[in-house]
Amino acid sequence: MPVEFLTDEQAARYGAFAGAPSRVELERFFFLDDADRALIESKRRQHNRLGFAVMLTCVRFVGVFPEDPVAVPTQVVDYLAEQLAIEDASVLKAYGERENTRLGHMRELRQVQGYRDFAEVEGELREWVDARAWTTGDGPKALFDAAASWLRERRVLLPGVSTLARLVASVREAANQRLWDTLCGVLSVGQRAVLDSLLQVAPGARVSELDRLRRGPVRVSGPAMTRALERAAEIAALGVGELDVSGVPPRRLAELSRYGVDGKASLLRRHSDTRRLATLLATAVHLTTRAVDDALDLLDVLIATKLLARAERETTREKVKTLPRVERASAKLAAAVQVLIETTSEQIDTSTGEVFPPAASLVEAVWERIEAVVPRRELAAAIAAIGELTPPLDSDADQAWRAQLVTRFATVRPFLELLTSVVDFGATPEGLPVLKALRSLPGLLGRKKVAPAEIDTELLVGSWRRLVLSAPHAEPGTVDWKAYTFCVLEQFHRMLRRREIFARNSSKWGDPRAKLLSDAAWEKARPMVLASLNLPATAGEHLAARAELLHATYTEVAERLPANSQVHFGEDGRLHLAALEPEPEPASLVELRQAVNDLLPRVDLPEVLLEVLAWTGADTAFTSLTGGEARLADLDTTIAALLVAHGCNVGYTPVIGSAEPLTRDRLSHVDQTYLRHATYQAANAALITAQQSIDLASAWGGGLVASVDGMRFVVPVPSVYARPNTKYFGRRGGATWLNMINDQAAGLGGKVVAGTPRDSLYVLDVLYDRDGGRRPEMIVTDTSSYSDIVFGLLTLAGYAYAPQLADLPDQKMWRIDPRADYGPFTDAARGRVDLGRIERHWEDTLRIIGSIHTGAVRAYDVIRMLSRDGRATPLGDAIAHYGRIAKTLHILRMADEPGYRRQIKAQANLQEGRHALARKIFHGKNGQLYQNYQEGMEDQIGALGLVLNAIVLFNTRYMDAALTQLRTDGFDVREEDVARLSPFVRHHINMMGRYSFQLPELPGGLRPLNPAP
Repeated sequence: MPVEFLTDEQAARYGAFAGAPSRVELERFFFLDDADRALIESKRRQHNRLGFAVMLTCVRFVGVFPEDPVAVPTQVVDYLAEQLAIEDASVLKAYGERENTRLGHMRELRQVQGYRDFAEVEGELREWVDARAWTTGDGPKALFDAAASWLRERRVLLPGVSTLARLVASVREAANQRLWDTLCGVLSVGQRAVLDSLLQVAPGARVSELDRLRRGPVRVSGPAMTRALERAAEIAALGVGELDVSGVPPRRLAELSRYGVDGKASLLRRHSDTRRLATLLATAVHLTTRAVDDALDLLDVLIATKLLARAERETTREKVKTLPRVERASAKLAAAVQVLIETTSEQIDTSTGEVFPPAASLVEAVWERIEAVVPRRELAAAIAAIGELTPPLDSDADQAWRAQLVTRFATVRPFLELLTSVVDFGATPEGLPVLKALRSLPGLLGRKKVAPAEIDTELLVGSWRRLVLSAPHAEPGTVDWKAYTFCVLEQFHRMLRRREIFARNSSKWGDPRAKLLSDAAWEKARPMVLASLNLPATAGEHLAARAELLHATYTEVAERLPANSQVHFGEDGRLHLAALEPEPEPASLVELRQAVNDLLPRVDLPEVLLEVLAWTGADTAFTSLTGGEARLADLDTTIAALLVAHGCNVGYTPVIGSAEPLTRDRLSHVDQTYLRHATYQAANAALITAQQSIDLASAWGGGLVASVDGMRFVVPVPSVYARPNTKYFGRRGGATWLNMINDQAAGLGGKVVAGTPRDSLYVLDVLYDRDGGRRPEMIVTDTSSYSDIVFGLLTLAGYAYAPQLADLPDQKMWRIDPRADYGPFTDAARGRVDLGRIERHWEDTLRIIGSIHTGAVRAYDVIRMLSRDGRATPLGDAIAHYGRIAKTLHILRMADEPGYRRQIKAQANLQEGRHALARKIFHGKNGQLYQNYQEGMEDQIGALGLVLNAIVLFNTRYMDAALTQLRTDGFDVREEDVARLSPFVRHHINMMGRYSFQLPELPGGLRPLNPAP
């Protein structure tokens, strides 16, 4: 290899064409503008004009002047010749006959275009590479490519490949060493010894202390909660959580900690002192907050599923068991009361109106009549049964399950004291009384008598008051402190989820308000945020324009309603839309689809992956956690095998082979050190870029429409990060892969979330954490992703939000002017948007969306903060009112434009097609996700997402080639049919069995198409 971290093929592609440029690249780099034409037209002969154009555009594209202009791809020459009206592009051959002409043109272009030599900017480039390496931690190949792009953008002629590679390698190594020295420098001698001791294996133990501490909780139980808190306390006792590491970029610290969390202790021991200690420090800092996150995640699941939900289930089960007794007793009581009413009430003859006195006036007579129906002994037994089996009249619906909850006190007692001592809780004014009560609980445990004055009786809401203050077994003047404990825990759990109570030493359960941009940070970021999101500093004119747009849209749509057969209004004035009829498939589409599918080559999945990696160089995105520059030989083969193992959910066994890249040890090493969320994202970005350059993908869409939807996975192993949902997971827990796909069929990213939460909580986070591709403008989701607050935040963030709104008649439409007449929409528009409320909170609204936009806070935390138990805060209500304008415009457009509805439906169908293909790929182990930890889930689903995009790219490129072949053969290829082809076909790809990882020679870059039948 000419350079250690570059393969021979990568080095050969440097400063040269790697195949023919795509149409997009031709239009971007080889289009001749007026200034270009002015330079070219000064040349007299056609071959000189064409040769000069080749020199001019090639240096712009590859960064160097071509030594042999005749050798550039014919597509470039033809494209330039067409612009210059040169009919015969072969005249370029005459340009190469005189070397002096080419050299003269080079000198002219250097002077006129301002091209410089590398030596002039080498110092500036070193500073730029150093800053990027210090802040991002990019691998050497990524830095090398970025440096080459930096040079081309500044019109600097590329140096030799070895020169640039040595510069990148040396600067990156210096930046890494500075990182390790900086972190090591904040440690005292004692702290260094403590960190080094983490790599030791204690006598009688099987793993190092680091291995033990980095294992989070798996099972959901009281003892597991105790162990999780003890682990958090033990990590905090290392004393490194409070060290000031703010001088290190967060991304670099995160990468070092990821290596420490995933790497083997034996490997860490082999590193130099500074690197080892820096890695251990970053890992300990990460684990300090991560252990608290894990403990609170477990507490959330424990309270929600093992305590509250189980108490409700057991109460319901008990009610079902006692239901026959209650029914029999109730029937007897009803019969007795009926007799009582009939015998003691005046009787009226309905035909004559005559009134008769009661049938019996004496008690003895009444009882005689009652006992004729129900014996007194049975009636007394029925009353006793009803008293035993039903709650008192002054109780609420929750008393039964809350009483059942109190019997599970043994589950929570062991960890109550640890909870408040290990986790540094804080609270808002609303959550402060609950937090104070929580901190007081350890002082109540085990006492025989607790007086009402020792507890906060203001917290005793509903049936808790009876259970705490009037417990049958409690002595007069005392309270049931076990019931009080659960009363506090129930409210603590709710406040924790709403972040009214938060953990200062946690990243996931911390205070989102503290993460919002502070006054100084907000003032600094404010101009950039407002400019990038096109939002005004003051709301007046902006809201007036939105109001005018809403009014005009109502008016225009109402005027077109008589001609719109898709819309009708119910008797209550609610809007109804007729179901869209499926678009018929013309015979030409059916024939084209069959013809294209017949031409697709038959391949095994490993060949697809190897071929796509070779096309895109995506395998170079997989860099080692160790930071080493040397790459393993045939790393692409090992990566492809691991993608099959994880993406197909089949494990190592089917992909293990005798060749070195496929041995179990090699697979395990690469899995641990090369495959992780960041490298999956980088590799996926390369595939997305390749997809958008294919003409067929452009026929499907421009990449500006995207959809976000969830795919469910059963998690049959014990895990804190799985949640129950009988509809999707049966009796087990599960997780959801919330993923995004654009209209070019490229998966842009995703997020794994526990259980089946509302998608609306995570949509913005998925959008802001996409792997690559163009930023979408329109976002399609299903109804479950909808809320007015989400509508507002997405609109503020610059997205056109288009949920499907399956429950459209139940959706309230909104207006601003209550007196406006919108014809048939007048009754449907029964809500009123309060512009004054929006304007009063405008500055806080900008700060909220600015904090999300800059990544200071997760949108998930903000949405939870803005909505409390289904009720919006004043700020959340203001954002919801802003969202209702966009929501109503969306509904009006759905009513007015069937094409808009079809676009939404088509994008949703596209995502369903991707999920169907994902199910076929992820076929092993019954399609269930066997991962205990969230990182494991994200990594495996990351592999699935990458395999999905690889298959889509493979299909798209070969389908594009098939269309070219069909056009050449005279097949009637209609553009409207091309736009309806699907890249999710899979009949030609084998995904099962033992796999072979041999890629055949592909001289033309593609394998031959399948012979037509």
